[in-house]
Amino acid sequence: MGRMNRREFLNLTVAAAAAASVAGSRAGAAEGARRPLRKAVNLGMVKAEASTLDKFKMLKELGFDGVELNRPGGPAVDEILKARDATGLAIAGIMNAGHWKMPLSDPDPAVRAQGLEGLIAALRDAKAFGAPSVLLVPAVVKKDVSYADAWTRSQAEIRKAIPLADELGVKIVIENVWNQFLLSPLEAARYVDEFQSKSVGWHFDVGNVVLYGWPEQWIRILGPRILNVHVKEFSRAKCEKEGPRKGFQVELLEGDCNWPAVMKAIDEIGYRGWIIAEVPGGDAERLKFLAERMERILAS
Repeated sequence: MGRMNRREFLNLTVAAAAAASVAGSRAGAAEGARRPLRKAVNLGMVKAEASTLDKFKMLKELGFDGVELNRPGGPAVDEILKARDATGLAIAGIMNAGHWKMPLSDPDPAVRAQGLEGLIAALRDAKAFGAPSVLLVPAVVKKDVSYADAWTRSQAEIRKAIPLADELGVKIVIENVWNQFLLSPLEAARYVDEFQSKSVGWHFDVGNVVLYGWPEQWIRILGPRILNVHVKEFSRAKCEKEGPRKGFQVELLEGDCNWPAVMKAIDEIGYRGWIIAEVPGGDAERLKFLAERMERILAS
């Protein structure tokens, strides 16, 4: 990974300023109006002894527009397709199931190869389901994996999958997670831009950046690179008192995510895709609660 020169930094900064300046020219939501975004949850959040079809029916009845899937793995392709077609519930995105166990930054080439195989399988499943994108955690920095190596190794593996993504019309979307990697929005934008491919973008997770930043700032800088969105909460006070991961143990609208500011930034960049809850699921009553909270976020 080379050092960012002054011109690259200025280009990213100018792009961020331009995104912020479109507030008055982009069609945003009127105050108090529900934005035209579609809401979804991960299928794994549906805690019910029921068939895939019945789970889809439940989500449809509760007002969800789509569902996120973990692939490879899970229900058979034909089972998913049957449920999708019977309910009209769209597949909002695919979460790559193997990127933590087989990261594309691993020192072992065999592990990286397995990770790439998982990404390719997820891309093919996304095409079969009509999903727009595959979420990817690109790398994990740790004691035996330097930041620089994580950057170069992961980019090299992702580049191998881009031709297939182009062919299938499915996006590879990088997510910001607690992986000690891509810790600032300027750096995140640079990482995506270096692929010089329309098939690589960003899956922005609102709650994941609250510990070390402000989501609305990330959104404005990443701008049109954002192709999908996860929503969750985070409490800084709970984090400080009980430990970092305890910060996530708070309901939507009850943490430190400034949802009006987040949604204003989303309006400004012209995002019109999915918002997918990534929080503890449960039964129909729990999912109804989440649907209502997401509606309040969309109108905030």
